[in-house]
Amino acid sequence: MEVMHSLEAIHAVLKSEKLVLLYISRPDCSVCHALLPQVKGVLEKFKSVISIHADAEEIPEIAGEFSIFTVPVIIVFVDGKEMFRKARFVPIDELHSQISRLTKMLDN
Repeated sequence: MEVMHSLEAIHAVLKSEKLVLLYISRPDCSVCHALLPQVKGVLEKFKSVISIHADAEEIPEIAGEFSIFTVPVIIVFVDGKEMFRKARFVPIDELHSQISRLTKMLDN
């Protein structure tokens, strides 16, 4: 998962890649730290998903840009458009099945 340090970098990835998962967290968020390895585990099964990670403290304007009210937040984009998002407590099985459906749909 590549770490992003600016909104410009995030938008560049969203513009250049087909399928992107954006993970937004804060350093002081215990749920964020617990969830990240689980999300990485899911992503190992989906090589076509480009994953990026942003720190909401380092990029405070990310909250307004993506309408973030809590962390962690996972937003999945296809061709730069938001397809779905999960926030705070993320059911990993649900995340896996949604990414699976999305990748199958895009492969057809």
